[in-house]
Amino acid sequence: MTPDTTTDVAILALAVTGILIAFTVIGESLRMRLPQGQTNPVVEAFNMRVHTWWGLAILLTLAILAGRIGIILLFAFASFAALREFLTFARKRRADHLSLALACFVILPLQYLFVGLDRTALFTVFIPVYAFLLLPIVSALRGDPTGFVGRVAETQWGLMICVFCISHVPALLTYDMPDGSDRSILLIVFLAMVIQLGDVAEYYAGRKFGKRRVAKELSPKTVEGMACGVLTAALIGAVLSWVTPFGALGAAAMAALASLTGMLGSLVFAAIKRDKGVKDWSHLIPGQGGLLDQLDSVIFAAPVFYHVTVWVFG
Repeated sequence: MTPDTTTDVAILALAVTGILIAFTVIGESLRMRLPQGQTNPVVEAFNMRVHTWWGLAILLTLAILAGRIGIILLFAFASFAALREFLTFARKRRADHLSLALACFVILPLQYLFVGLDRTALFTVFIPVYAFLLLPIVSALRGDPTGFVGRVAETQWGLMICVFCISHVPALLTYDMPDGSDRSILLIVFLAMVIQLGDVAEYYAGRKFGKRRVAKELSPKTVEGMACGVLTAALIGAVLSWVTPFGALGAAAMAALASLTGMLGSLVFAAIKRDKGVKDWSHLIPGQGGLLDQLDSVIFAAPVFYHVTVWVFG
């Protein structure tokens, strides 16, 4: 990284640290106000989320300090862990074992290799075209037609959300900044901050004054909460516009788009979990579920954010 980019990363790291310290103090203050021996589920959920953010922020900071390779490896590992969680609940038979092995140990590494080599034409079509054609062929050659469409579709869907979508976060590194700098790395921090803080605003606003449920059978999300979350993300985006090539209004619009897309994506994941009859994807993060539970908003927002960035601001 250039000295200017390093300085901007340091400023953002200090800002994130300050926000997390403030959230930690707020959470502990709310806990101390409760009568001795009593707990509040909302307060405990907030504190657990803040603890998770500390871990994620440290990991992302270390990856940024390691440079391009560090970021790509971090998200490749995240994709592997997320895909493993998803496939745990996917329908599969012995005939699918080779397809699953190819998905985890061939298709996933190749996708991130194409991202690392800046092969845009490959990483944008490799999974939705070539992997989608390959995996059904491999399973069909095993000669087991039982539940074939459902089995193949769930494996393909897992690749799409866990590998294809997540890979668009490090793919932001391939974006050519208008000034020719290497500041595209800051777009990853921008995306993560507006989504996470927008989600927090949506969560607490929805429980404070939300009335109209978006999807009653799936999630407690409300129209009022989502509107507050999107507005919060837009304001944060405008404040962070200096790290983007979008300008203040453009950054606010991009933040709002990412936040809204992420919230709608979390509804999709809620529907999948209801269908599978599970509350959390795994117990990887104590009290917060699995990696997919933490990345559900980012998964849907990342490809939209990436492509709008390239198409509109490229």
